[in-house]
Amino acid sequence: MPDILVIIGSMSDKEHALKVVETLDSLGIKARVEIVSAHRTPDKVKALVENAEKEGVYVFIAIAGLSALLPSLIAAYTIKPVIGVPVKRALEGLDSLLSIAQTPQGIPVACVGIDNAVNAALLAAEIVCLQKTEVAEKLLEYRNSLKRNVEQSAEELRKLLG
Repeated sequence: MPDILVIIGSMSDKEHALKVVETLDSLGIKARVEIVSAHRTPDKVKALVENAEKEGVYVFIAIAGLSALLPSLIAAYTIKPVIGVPVKRALEGLDSLLSIAQTPQGIPVACVGIDNAVNAALLAAEIVCLQKTEVAEKLLEYRNSLKRNVEQSAEELRKLLG
């Protein structure tokens, strides 16, 4: 049973889905990836969301480009958190970003930066850690590793500059 369902609209989004799964996997979170189209197979989107809720999914991540309807459509069928990842396909991804971020009032969708699948995974993990303390511990370690990387970079720079 996955904790997070990652939904992509086409195979062209698979590289972003792989980043999400890799990030979640490193935090001990199970995810499943499915392909459905908001425009071409909306009934399948609904069925997929309804089945995922029965399975106990905590969060949905929707990766979408162009008009980026997928995250909003998923949100229409669930009250669980939906995180949209806008993909750079046209207009440098601004079309996707605005489509996701401007979801109508009452049916919210969280939105991360263009092509930023890793942040979507981390945000989803933060939501999951509300239920699973072991995920919280792994997230804290991840954050500490980021801090150590910055400190190492600062030390290297100091050595270079004398």
